[in-house]
Amino acid sequence: MPALAEDKVATRMSADERAASFQIAGLYALRMLGLFMVLPVLALYARGLPGATPFKLGLALGIYGLTQALLQIPFGSLSDRIGRKPMLLFGLVLFGLGSLVAGLGSSIDTIILGRALQGAGAISAVLSALLADLTRPDQRTKAMAIVGVTIGISFSLSMFMGPVLDRLMGVRGIFLLTAFLTAMALVVVWRLPTPMESRELELPPPDWSHLVDPLLWRLNLGVFLLHLMLTASFVAIPMLLKDDMGLDQGDHWKIYLPVMLAAFVTMAPLVMRTSRGAVGPIFLASIGLLGIAQFGLLWAPHHWVILLVMLWIFFTGFNVLEASQPALVSQAAPANAKGAALGVYSTAQFLGAFAGGVLGGTLANRWGGATLFEIHALLCVVWLVLSWPLRHLSMQAGRTSLPARPIET
Repeated sequence: MPALAEDKVATRMSADERAASFQIAGLYALRMLGLFMVLPVLALYARGLPGATPFKLGLALGIYGLTQALLQIPFGSLSDRIGRKPMLLFGLVLFGLGSLVAGLGSSIDTIILGRALQGAGAISAVLSALLADLTRPDQRTKAMAIVGVTIGISFSLSMFMGPVLDRLMGVRGIFLLTAFLTAMALVVVWRLPTPMESRELELPPPDWSHLVDPLLWRLNLGVFLLHLMLTASFVAIPMLLKDDMGLDQGDHWKIYLPVMLAAFVTMAPLVMRTSRGAVGPIFLASIGLLGIAQFGLLWAPHHWVILLVMLWIFFTGFNVLEASQPALVSQAAPANAKGAALGVYSTAQFLGAFAGGVLGGTLANRWGGATLFEIHALLCVVWLVLSWPLRHLSMQAGRTSLPARPIET
């Protein structure tokens, strides 16, 4: 019995691992709130600014994704060389500066510049790599699950808080609040423990061939499509609520709040299940939920029940995928190239956001939101077919990486 008790204790997270996980999860939350609180309100705000065009409107939504995409790999790789904390501090300073520029500007071009600077603080890969540094391999999935649930909560809060804060302080006020949240995040980073650098120096040079294995490229494609659909949808959905449903922009929170609460209730147990073993069926089912939601949104105008149900389905699938995929990347990547691998993943994520903003603004203006939803549904079918080999995928605690060929090609 004592031996069994010792084994059970050994499988638990240490106090330091729990503290690091919650601190890093808090950083994700602060940054996601800053990025996404403006998402449900920026499109309507930006179309009334001087110089606004459909293309620039989409660019304002998605430009942060381009600068994020360009800098994720350099940030991740540099963090492997000079340390995680210096890159986190530098990235947060850039993010805060961009928030100030967007908050103090009054034209669409200034908003675009500010969002580009926000994106230049490309720290997502560095945060994920730091979390991997500060946790043991057999506890890493649990730590990623904590971050995943936090991401789901913060994203849900941002969809609700954006319209509420827009009514109280306007979009410019939201950007300035984001700058304040960034200052708080800098304090959190300063207090984070510094991982031992010697462990990294003892590892062999990175094997970049791991970054294109069958699992990783499918995850990179998946996060690209996921954020393309998210950003493009928030070109169309706020306009659907205002123009088709007659709901004032300041009242959009009345839609997002119940939808996000319901999505969180259904998302949380699914994310926790992915952290305990079988991932494949939940992963594929989440892609299917996205496709069903996008197809169903074609019938949403003037039908409140359909709109609410489809948004609930969409955000359930989105939150599960957003929370579970980084853990898979962290497990599959080689130990000496985690920062680089997560940089590739984050690059795909933010390229998707950029493509979604630009394509969403252009297509929705030319052909309407219905065409956008049809394209998204088709993309989900393609994604599901390409991801079908992942149906047997599982994530086992205690492994530092998934097998090099965990799925059939």
